[in-house]
Amino acid sequence: MVRPLALVTILISTAASLTGQGRGEQTPPILIESLAGRDSFDLYCAACHGSGGRGDGPVASALRLRPADLTSLARRSGGAFPREAVRAFVAGTGRALAAHGTTDMPVWGPIFRAFESDARARERITNLVIYIESIQAPTTAPDDTGSRLFRTYCASCHGTTGRGNGPLAEQLRRMPPDLTQFTKRNGGVFPSERVYRIVDGRDIPSHGDREMPVWGDVFREVSGESSAAAVKARIDAIVRYLSGIQERAV
Repeated sequence: MVRPLALVTILISTAASLTGQGRGEQTPPILIESLAGRDSFDLYCAACHGSGGRGDGPVASALRLRPADLTSLARRSGGAFPREAVRAFVAGTGRALAAHGTTDMPVWGPIFRAFESDARARERITNLVIYIESIQAPTTAPDDTGSRLFRTYCASCHGTTGRGNGPLAEQLRRMPPDLTQFTKRNGGVFPSERVYRIVDGRDIPSHGDREMPVWGDVFREVSGESSAAAVKARIDAIVRYLSGIQERAV
């Protein structure tokens, strides 16, 4: 049995051998926060959870409980990645803190803060959460809400499969992008936060130069006065749906 504090030393010593496994020497261009999250994952998490996050790391067999398969968190939560719950568990805050006492998993929040500033520790945890979200396995069933919203608001331009071949596409000044290529063009990581901002559109000046509606404003008008949560829910559903239709690199 390996004690939690002893794991920290083991994780760091194991990380060097894991960092290069399955990655290759060429690092594709991906979001900075995802890359930083992957580096932290390799250093602190991969020894137990495995380089792919499936719970099959080299230290896993020495633990009392098998490490969780981190790629199935969204599937076990009904298709929505439980971002804040994962953040709390990694940091060891709130209700999640007690759960650490029943596992061999270190409470990473205090460990990070012991070696770096609070701001840097929060940034590291945020990047870890972003990376874990990016390695989620597709959900078994499609997200009906996201699919319905996509067909209603997006398919006329982007096509029913998201490939940019909708019935209105040829009438636009520019052909709509193929929405199934986000992950492939982003080095294998689905850029969920960037896609959210694109769909929302309210803080992206480029919407003014294009024919794509600013959906954040449209959804606010549709949802009524008390609309912030409703707007976010609609955009989140569309982003989850887009994540599920990504073409994977071979």
